Amino acid sequence: MNPQHVVQELLEKAHVHINGSRPGDIQVHNDRFYARVLAEGSLGLGESYMDGWWDARQLDEFFFLVDSAELDKAVHDKHLLLNTFKARLFNMQDKARSKRVAQCHYDLSNEFYEQMLGPHMQYTCAYWKQAQTLTEAQEHKLELICRKLQLKKGERVLELGCGWGGFAHYAATQYGCSVVAYNISEQQVAYARRWCAGLPVEIRLSDYRDASGEFDKVAAIGICEHVGFKNYRTLMEVAHRTVKPHGLVLVHSIGNNASTTIGDPWFDKYIFPGGMLPSVAQLSAAMEGLFVLEDWHNFGTDYDRTLLAWQENVDRHRGQWESTFDERFFRMWRYYLLSLAGAFRARTIHLWQIVMSKRGLLGGYQSVR
Repeated sequence: MNPQHVVQELLEKAHVHINGSRPGDIQVHNDRFYARVLAEGSLGLGESYMDGWWDARQLDEFFFLVDSAELDKAVHDKHLLLNTFKARLFNMQDKARSKRVAQCHYDLSNEFYEQMLGPHMQYTCAYWKQAQTLTEAQEHKLELICRKLQLKKGERVLELGCGWGGFAHYAATQYGCSVVAYNISEQQVAYARRWCAGLPVEIRLSDYRDASGEFDKVAAIGICEHVGFKNYRTLMEVAHRTVKPHGLVLVHSIGNNASTTIGDPWFDKYIFPGGMLPSVAQLSAAMEGLFVLEDWHNFGTDYDRTLLAWQENVDRHRGQWESTFDERFFRMWRYYLLSLAGAFRARTIHLWQIVMSKRGLLGGYQSVR
């Protein structure tokens, strides 16, 4: 059958029209697009967008429709098979390989991320329950984490994967805690050390698996997506050995509806090498026998709004970066942020905050929302 007819039939199942006028419809500029997508699946779809072969007035809406119709299950993707084979044979997120994502993504440019993320430098889902702006929503997310961890003045907090130091800074200044944080991104560590200078915060350029000491509370915010399915248990074991007997652990992570051992091929190549999203089953198996589950909170729809706000910031400041990044980069970035926004809207992926205790809290844990 003609590749165009095959793709057209698939998209019709998602109520997406080729060269249509609705927000989620696509405009095809190069007829080679059809064969490329059928041959290369996710990678071909993303790369052809980067190459300018197709567009959508609202890329997030296109992906909402496609993900809601589960069209990914209808297209054979040879790259998924190759990545699955590699993942089974090797630990794609061992200490050496895990540095790829820092070098490829997080070390891109601190200044670029400042303009995209805002003053709190939070590269994880904001909490929009009572917020009107991205800045407010990210501050509310930080406050939510601190309240869920029941932070108290003078407590020692371990952070596994600290980004640019936003949570460490907030816990130290707003709650009077001392923080030890681990990160493998040189650019992020340098930024976090400058930002937290003079505070009881120590930022270590080291892998989360190297964490040592004893802490009242442990936070793992946005790291679980990078550790890989072979290391979910290791992450939980690190938290278990470092938290005090009656301490609390919080894991903030994007989650998947189904268990997988690989990430999306396009995201693996261009955005998060080695990244993948855990399922409920994988995380519960990883924590089994180590922790008491106290709370599991899903506010993934807030990530849709967060990603749209990030894209708005990129668009607003684009003129300052056109001498640094080319058109293909900006198309890649838009595809990255808005494809995820559509996936969160379709509820195929989620944002979880999980609170665990080592031995259970006397009298129980009161959930915070």
